[in-house]
Amino acid sequence: MIKQAIIPLAGQGTRLLPLTSVFAKELLPINGKPGIEYIIDECIDAGIKEIIFIISKKKEIIRDYFYNDKFYQKIIKKKKDPRILKEYKKILKYRKMIRFVYQNKPLGTGDAVLKTSKYIKDKFFLMILPDDLIINNNCSKSMIKIYNRYKSSVMASMNVNKKTVSRWGIFKLKKKIDKNNFLIDSVVEKPSIKNTPSNKAVIGRYILPKKIFLKLKKQKPGKGGEIHITDSIQSLIKENEKFVGHNFRGKYLDCGTMDGYINSSKEISKT
Repeated sequence: MIKQAIIPLAGQGTRLLPLTSVFAKELLPINGKPGIEYIIDECIDAGIKEIIFIISKKKEIIRDYFYNDKFYQKIIKKKKDPRILKEYKKILKYRKMIRFVYQNKPLGTGDAVLKTSKYIKDKFFLMILPDDLIINNNCSKSMIKIYNRYKSSVMASMNVNKKTVSRWGIFKLKKKIDKNNFLIDSVVEKPSIKNTPSNKAVIGRYILPKKIFLKLKKQKPGKGGEIHITDSIQSLIKENEKFVGHNFRGKYLDCGTMDGYINSSKEISKT
């Protein structure tokens, strides 16, 4: 069973400046609700019992959001507003599930994942990138079903415009399993249009094996001087570790850019 999820939150959010100059992007409201809460709710609905947030000292505002008891207690005592009491109880519920781990140097997603190694208990775990919201269908829940069927790693996939492949990790397909799933032959981080193996991109949902930590410990920095999780995944694939690509059914929203952030509120307000 997949019971733990890790969520890297230490990024600086430069694509959302100036909003992120004083505020964590993950707490920015999307249709009146902090973006990170959509991810937490997805985890809860998928059966996750523990969520590990990877933050930096510069983003302790995220931790403060879940530990602002005196503020809530004072307001509730004074106003006795049932809506505020409901919100506070929700945050307390979230807090019971959350552990905080620190990544104070921006060395990439692979390095962030490595910071959680001593806390992962089972053979596989879920990783979610918070900039990627998937609505109308719980992608993590669907991927866990795939994991239960094949007992292998799973990565969410979506067809992207070939002109944009240099933004993504891109799959080379080995063979189709069924309509929505395929075996992965390889994955390349941000390929050029000329050299891309397909237009099937990795979207921010992964079920990964605990053995990936052994690869990450030895992983050398790649593009941009960062340690990419994609490179360690590729190392495992070369050693015949099975990875399934999953074409999810929900609607993808990119919350990491200003246009995407604005559009996300519009789209969620329609649901």
